[in-house]
Amino acid sequence: MATDQTSAPGADAAATVAAWRSLASSNPPDAAEAAWSRILELQDLGRTDRKQADALLNDLFRAGSPARGLDGPTDGILVLTTTTKLTDVALKALTSAWMPWEGKRFDADAGTGDNRMTDDATVVGKVLWPLYSMKDSLAGKVAFDFTTYVEPGVEDPDIEVMVIDYADIKDNPRLLIRSIRDELVELVPGAYLGKVLYRLPTKSYAKLGYFALRTP
Repeated sequence: MATDQTSAPGADAAATVAAWRSLASSNPPDAAEAAWSRILELQDLGRTDRKQADALLNDLFRAGSPARGLDGPTDGILVLTTTTKLTDVALKALTSAWMPWEGKRFDADAGTGDNRMTDDATVVGKVLWPLYSMKDSLAGKVAFDFTTYVEPGVEDPDIEVMVIDYADIKDNPRLLIRSIRDELVELVPGAYLGKVLYRLPTKSYAKLGYFALRTP
C-alpha cells in the first residue's frame, strides 16, 4: 500500500520549510522573518506543552539543511530545554531573569567560531571556570571557541547537520563545555535552528534543548 506522504511524521514541517525557501528566492528578509516567527511560536508553546514543542521543533530541525557557509556574527536565543521537568523549570526561571549568551560568531573559511556573551557573564564564568578567561572583541565579550564541520546528526543519522564542536579546543573548560556538541541546520538563509547535546561518560549523548540563531 502506498504511504500517504502528507501524514508522514514531519510532513507539515517539510512543507512549511519548502514554502519559506520558495519565498526566500524572491524575498529573503520576509522568509527569514517567517521562520523566526515560527521558532518564537514554538518557544511560547514550550512554556505550556514541552512535549509537543519538542516534537514540533524536532520536525522543523529535520526539515533543515546543514548551515554551510555561515559567516560572521549571529544573534541567538534559547528556545526550549529538554532535560528533566524539575531542571527545566529551574533553567527557565534562571534564563528568564538572566541570559549570559547572546549568539555565536562564525568564520566560514577557517571552520571556527566562538560565542558572544554579555559583559556580566564573566562574573559567573569565574565561579564555574576560575582558570578560564573570556576575551574582549569589537563585538563585546566572546568565549568558548569551537570548530565546525558537516556530518550526520547524533539523533538524526539520516540527515546532515553542521556540528559545532568544543571538544578539541584545549583552552575550553573541561567542566561542561568540552562535552557539548551543538548541531545546526539552516531553515532559510538568515534563520537557523540548533540542538544542544551533551556527551555522557558512556559516549552517548543527551539532548539538553534547542537554540536558534539569526543574522543581524
